[in-house]
Amino acid sequence: MNLEQTHELRRWWDLAVAPVQAEGLRLAVELGVLDALVEPAGAAALAQRLQLHPVGTAHLLELLWSMGVLERQGHGRHDGDADADGIYRLDAGARAYLTQGAELSCAKAWLFRLRSMRGFVDSLGEHVRHGPGVPKPPLSADHGPSGGAAQWAAAARVQIAQEQRAVTAPAAVEVMRRLPEFQQAQRLLDLGGGPGLVAIALAQQRPQLQGVVFDFPETVAVAAENILARGLGPRLSTQGGSLATDDIGSDHDLIWCSSVLHFVPDIEAALRKILAALRPGGVLVAVHAELPREQGGARSVVPWYLPLRMLGRHVTHEGELAAAMARAGFVRIEQYACGQFPMAVQQVVVARRDVP
Repeated sequence: MNLEQTHELRRWWDLAVAPVQAEGLRLAVELGVLDALVEPAGAAALAQRLQLHPVGTAHLLELLWSMGVLERQGHGRHDGDADADGIYRLDAGARAYLTQGAELSCAKAWLFRLRSMRGFVDSLGEHVRHGPGVPKPPLSADHGPSGGAAQWAAAARVQIAQEQRAVTAPAAVEVMRRLPEFQQAQRLLDLGGGPGLVAIALAQQRPQLQGVVFDFPETVAVAAENILARGLGPRLSTQGGSLATDDIGSDHDLIWCSSVLHFVPDIEAALRKILAALRPGGVLVAVHAELPREQGGARSVVPWYLPLRMLGRHVTHEGELAAAMARAGFVRIEQYACGQFPMAVQQVVVARRDVP
């Protein structure tokens, strides 16, 4: 027996303790601990400032330090003295992404993801014992004020906007830099564009690019505000509707479609509609998670996308989306993995409309 080797059981025991780490981070965000540590502080001073218990605060800070959220200078005895554990400061990543005032803050987006996943955890046993319930209907623009469209609009103002600003928009810019057609593109359709920050980022990269953000009417109202706030009203517009039932225009040079096809009633029908909306030679860039066939790749994708499958949404296996594009009539299809997303690796599928 090698006493220095990690025991085989560790990987399962780590799963048991993960909820403690998630709860510690949740508390740190919601109690303002991370925001307060923009300036380094000890546990006692921080507890006094936030009206928390000093010993409990010291325990939370040490937990966050063990997770890599905080850095620590000095540490002493665990004798009930909250200041014995030294001075804590935010890790660079936590400062950039988990403080509420940071330009790239994803604090509210992370809290939303945590709440969502905890909700599905509670229903997993029922799903395993009795199978899927009644599948949720595909999202559509005619959902009432309390339906899916209104919920997407609310999300577009907060968590989706945070993720687009910090993650999706920078990734989209990098994907387009690899695409030769982007340099000549004149007309962009941001399909399911939410708050419009991807279209805005791409328009800022190419002054000649004009585009449309398409999403539910309530959601594109948020995008319209963002477009006007950045002075891009003359070049970017919005269109409200449903991909399943409404016109999405024509003669687009470039269509960006990220995590949309999970929610349509029929993927192949949606792809045929997208193909028809491109001009000859136009390009579709679809960024979606697919289920890897290898265990290593599946480790992060399967847990994140199990809730969508439980709801009856589409989550294709790796390669299936590209195959569906080929059946729909797309040509010169390319696919590669992109790890620049916090939930899981996404598949970038680039497909083109043929030139007669």
